[in-house]
Amino acid sequence: MGKVVLVGVERAEESAGKVEEYLDELEFLSETVGLKSIKRFTQKLDRVNPRSFVGRGKLEEIAQFVEGKEIELVVFDDELSPTQQRNIEAELKCRVIDRTSLILDIFALRAKSAYAITQVELAQYQYLLPRLAGMWTHLERQKGGIGLRGPGERQIETDRRIILDKITKLKERLGQIDRQMATQRGNRGSFIRVALVGYTNVGKSTVMNLLAKSELFAENKLFATLDTTIRKVVIENLPFLLSDTVGFIRKLPHQLVESFKSTLDEVRESDLLLHVVDVSHPNFEEQIKVVKSTLNEIGAKNKPQLLIFNKIDKYRFFNPDPYDFEATGNEIANLEELKRSWMGKSSNETIFISALDKTNIEELKEKLYTIVAELHSLRYPYNDFLWEKLD
Repeated sequence: MGKVVLVGVERAEESAGKVEEYLDELEFLSETVGLKSIKRFTQKLDRVNPRSFVGRGKLEEIAQFVEGKEIELVVFDDELSPTQQRNIEAELKCRVIDRTSLILDIFALRAKSAYAITQVELAQYQYLLPRLAGMWTHLERQKGGIGLRGPGERQIETDRRIILDKITKLKERLGQIDRQMATQRGNRGSFIRVALVGYTNVGKSTVMNLLAKSELFAENKLFATLDTTIRKVVIENLPFLLSDTVGFIRKLPHQLVESFKSTLDEVRESDLLLHVVDVSHPNFEEQIKVVKSTLNEIGAKNKPQLLIFNKIDKYRFFNPDPYDFEATGNEIANLEELKRSWMGKSSNETIFISALDKTNIEELKEKLYTIVAELHSLRYPYNDFLWEKLD
């Protein structure tokens, strides 16, 4: 595995612990593309340095560590401007990327279908466009002389036109596919449509496999699934369509949000969202906020939701009773305790499951049946095949 150094910034509104959680996620992202983190650097900053993002002293500290260690990459947890990236690379004498670039690389690695590949390629070109100037720094060595600076500038303009042409063609291609997919969605008849949403790596594909009795690829890695998969599910006498979509993540690059908006039409046009949450993750509350924010961004925040707290087999419940001396503070919460917690009393419909251990799956199916049946009866009040079950 290639060696990588991670860099994060602690802002005034964030704690040191929060920055470490962010770097944990950045390390997981790095591992997904085969990189091993060997060192982390953090710095408290009220505002970032417009030239080098971190302060001069911290940059020198990173440079001293990187020197002679065969570091493949230095990855910053925040998006760098083209100028910052060039200045940092000149100082560190090694390749520097930001979180956005890393996520784009993972999406490129995961994309399998022609549609997903086109979406990722569009996002990559949109990210690359403002960074073209840094790709021509070799011309800076040609000091003096008539006409030496001009060809470099013209080459950049040529590349910019090439990339703009590619972006235009990719958008046209995606537009054609979008129209085909819109037609397909329109041909799905009277089925109620349910979409799985959630932070990346929370177990959406595993839930999909349980409900649809399918064999989708599911792995303990970020963005294991990029392409939207749709399956017909039948619970009792009630059929509906269930779709599994790309996972969300904190600081999801805006280029990807734009490129994948067409894929996320399945979410926007669905009748019900199953919001899957990894309740064992120490930062799951913030992950819920990220998903809600992304749903708002794509215009799906007002959809009916069922909040599914997954991975309860890994959740550790802190016993708040100070007089219970036998409690370790690392107890596994049982189902009834979870239902009585603030999570179970949320304003949304909630349920607690373990998709891996198949815990409480029958209750999930019953709850899902009730919600989908109500949606169906509202849309088609004269279909009487559900009345007996609803009564």
